[in-house]
Parts: sequence; C-alpha cells; structure tokens
Amino acid sequence: MGAVSWAAMTSSVAARFATLDRLTLKSADISPEIADESLVKAAQNGDRAAFGHLYQRYVRMVHGILLARVPAIAAEDLVHDVFLQALPRLASLRDASCFGSWLATIARNRATDFHRRTKPESSFDQNTGTVERVQEPQAGIGLEDGMALLNAVRDLPDAYREPLILRFVEGMSGPEIAAHTGLTHGSVRVNLHRGMQMLRQKWEER
Repeated sequence: MGAVSWAAMTSSVAARFATLDRLTLKSADISPEIADESLVKAAQNGDRAAFGHLYQRYVRMVHGILLARVPAIAAEDLVHDVFLQALPRLASLRDASCFGSWLATIARNRATDFHRRTKPESSFDQNTGTVERVQEPQAGIGLEDGMALLNAVRDLPDAYREPLILRFVEGMSGPEIAAHTGLTHGSVRVNLHRGMQMLRQKWEER
C-alpha cells in the first residue's frame, strides 16, 4: 500500500466526524478561542461536529506520537484508529480539560498494540512510508536527509523522541506541545533542548 498524502488522510478522517446537518455548535461559530472543554462536553452529548473540530486540533499531536513509535505508513493509518477508539470512550472522560493527555495515552497505547500484533522483523521498518514535512533547523534538507533525521530522532530515548517529532515533523511549538499533551512547559522545554543536543551529536557523527 502506498503512502497516503497528509491532505487526503486529514480530509478522510475529518469527514467521518463532521456531520453538518445537525449541529449543537455551528461550524461557523467554532473559533480557536473556544476551549477544548466546551467542545469535549458537546461531543460527549453526541455532537459529532464538535468531535470533528477536536480532531482538527489534535491530529498533528496524534500523528506525531504515533510516528515516534511506528513506521510512517502505519502512523498514517493508525491516526484513524486512535480517533475511532476515542469517540465511544469519550463519555468516560470525567475532566474535559484533560482531553489532550487522555488522547495522547490512547495514541501511545495504540502504537504499543501495533507492535504486539506485528511480526518483529517487520514491526519497525524505519524507511517504510514517507514523511512529507520534516522541518529540520538547517535549510534545504532533502527527503533522504529528512528520513535520516527522522531515524536519528527515533533512536533517542522516549522522553526526547516524542517532543522532537512533534516540533520538527508536525510543526508544533513548545507551548502547543505542552498544552496538547498535558506536559508542563518546563519539561517540554528541557526535553526539546536536551533532545536537540543529542540529535546534533548523532547528526554530526553521521
């Protein structure tokens, strides 16, 4: 199966949840200023469009968490699974403000489940699939170097791998990573800094 483009993957999953005929929150009224809590509570009351907006806010985080743990082509497919698993479980989320960290846990568990069900020799082929938007700090990086960079990040400890992929592949800022994953700003800042130091060392050795 060939790699699915980012735009196609995003559109296909979002379309599953955005039922525009019956809205509790009208699409035109949804803005970045609307808190996650409002969208979560609306989605818990059956508003699929609200869940669609949560998808749009969190799809980069979910994709990045998966990409830190599974092959690129598998990450694209598993994004669908994470949101489809989250939807029926949403009613069990007691604190709506914890949606991001709750969803991140589902994504990490889905990646673990992927490896549990996949043959060891094929579970983590580093070069399977493509990554379209590696944002390496050095300008002019090509696809081959981009994949090499991704592989170097994947060799880092878990604490550094995930935030670096969210930062440089998904294009999320440090504050965005903290807000979406439930981590503190300080821990994200430290992990990005230390991870970049380790990554630069690996990159220079390469």
